[in-house]
Amino acid sequence: MGETLFGRLALLGMGLIGSSIARAARQQGLVGEIVAHAKSERTRARVVELGIADRVEADAGEAVLGADCVILCAPVGAYAELAAAIAPSLRAGAILSDVGSTKQSVIRDVGPLVPEGVHFVPAHPLAGTEHSGPDAGFAALFEGRWCLLTPPPGTDEASVARMEEFWRRLGSMVSIMEPGHHDRTLAIVSHLPHLLAFTICGTADDLEGETRQEVLQFAATGFRDFTRIAASDPVMWRDVFLNNREALLEMLARFTEDAQAMARAVRWGDAAYIEDKINRGRKIRRSLIELKQA
Repeated sequence: MGETLFGRLALLGMGLIGSSIARAARQQGLVGEIVAHAKSERTRARVVELGIADRVEADAGEAVLGADCVILCAPVGAYAELAAAIAPSLRAGAILSDVGSTKQSVIRDVGPLVPEGVHFVPAHPLAGTEHSGPDAGFAALFEGRWCLLTPPPGTDEASVARMEEFWRRLGSMVSIMEPGHHDRTLAIVSHLPHLLAFTICGTADDLEGETRQEVLQFAATGFRDFTRIAASDPVMWRDVFLNNREALLEMLARFTEDAQAMARAVRWGDAAYIEDKINRGRKIRRSLIELKQA
């Protein structure tokens, strides 16, 4: 354990990411006190039972009072309302951050509401599972995974450095990225795969009764992998799709063109084209393994 980075950390939202931050920050001795906020009374009660926060508040404004660092861990569609609710209670000098999967929308929705003297450092840990809720979190979630920081121009450099150190001590590798570039990159590596998984599972669910049952009964590894992704939190992913629609639709259009080209190759028996695509997929997989991101 190193020195404490923040006297009081407020986490607004205690799902997979928020509860994992709480567990990891406590394990690493990064904060003096953890204050949690959740909209649901059931979630708040469960956080108390699990003992992963020192204090749990029903009111977001109460939760951030006196906090050195405040992290928004709710679905990105809720950020504007949440930021408006906490703005009067944020103390001067505090760092306001988040864990959202879309960064231009976060800067658009939260940036104008950040009070003078509060340092806004948006972030996105590239870590997660298909599970949600406070029970789903675990301290090792961020180990060996990337966390991308997307501070707006003019952000206090010392605050950015503190958030870099925070995520490194949670186990992450950290990189700073321009928000628009972040959204285009995540559209292909995260958002499009989730969209395809939800769509494929929806197609299977729409099949006639007997065929649908056989799909479930004899599901091969590929389909099972899609169902794991498709089990992800629906509210979170709805908000991601709607708040990164331009980049997502661009990548979907490119994918659609490639899918049509593959369909033509299958139709006309173009074995060389098909084999080339498969080999390129294998190459991507090998690269992920070499980078320890598989």
